[in-house]
Amino acid sequence: MPTGDSATRILIDGGQTGTRVRIETAGGAADHEAPPIRTDRPVVEQIATTVRAILDAGAGRPAGDESVGRSVIAAGVSGLTPDASRPVDLLEALAGVGVVSVALAHDSVTAYLAANRDEFGAVTAVGTGVVTLGVGRGGVCRVDGWGHLFGDAGSAYWIGRSGIAAALRAFDGRGPDTALRMAAEEEFGPLPELYMVVQADPDRVARVAGFARTVDAASEDRDAVAQRIIDDAADELATAAVTALDRSGHGTDDPARVSWVGGVMSASDRLRNRFVDSVSRRAPGVTVAPPHGRPFDGVRLLADLDATHPLSGEVYRAW
Repeated sequence: MPTGDSATRILIDGGQTGTRVRIETAGGAADHEAPPIRTDRPVVEQIATTVRAILDAGAGRPAGDESVGRSVIAAGVSGLTPDASRPVDLLEALAGVGVVSVALAHDSVTAYLAANRDEFGAVTAVGTGVVTLGVGRGGVCRVDGWGHLFGDAGSAYWIGRSGIAAALRAFDGRGPDTALRMAAEEEFGPLPELYMVVQADPDRVARVAGFARTVDAASEDRDAVAQRIIDDAADELATAAVTALDRSGHGTDDPARVSWVGGVMSASDRLRNRFVDSVSRRAPGVTVAPPHGRPFDGVRLLADLDATHPLSGEVYRAW
């Protein structure tokens, strides 16, 4: 992917809750917030709309930097399937605003680069959804990332939904009493109306995922139901990480590093500690450690990823 010192880098970290864009020029860097990536809509068109809006408005450039000309895009995007990855279409859509090359990848790839750089191992990216990527001698393996309807086990949405379900079970008398019952009523209103209120909300995925913070807080307050939900989430994430190691060809004597990215793991001590303990127990000898960097670091590394790296086959490019 040609960049050059004079090219402006447009780094995109596109998620289901929100999209962050960083524009880097010789004069510095500036960040911009954009709408989330909707996985029920064409992804490339959403990226093009976001970039065009920022560049047309002149937003995002460092103060006092009037440089114009060539721009290169590197993007890690949630919901980017092979069929949805159309780098040529994106390049053509943005040619009028100076974009000369693009590199697109699923956000699991940029998450991996941010957390592990070029080391073999596995990384789980835990936000509204979750996806785990394994990289080893056997190649690249993606685990889960199937969206809130069919997967994303251990994600914020999964935790939030489990917390709401536990509240409703307690309300019905089908499950143990829990502080989540009152918390759900405070958050969503009367429980008999909850399912209708949430279903009618266009931001229902983010809203349900947001309840994960309440579940974690209840677990810290020693609510047994909330603790079990957080523990189950950690076990799901650990299972995905160990599976990714196995399927990417990790051998018992091979060095490997397991890490994570995303606010969910960073915010919850109970979730993170149980995840570390579970992976360490199930994969002895593997290093389980905090990420080397943050998501934008992984997006930046994507732009210059060596063609010999196992992850290079997961990057869709055009110039």
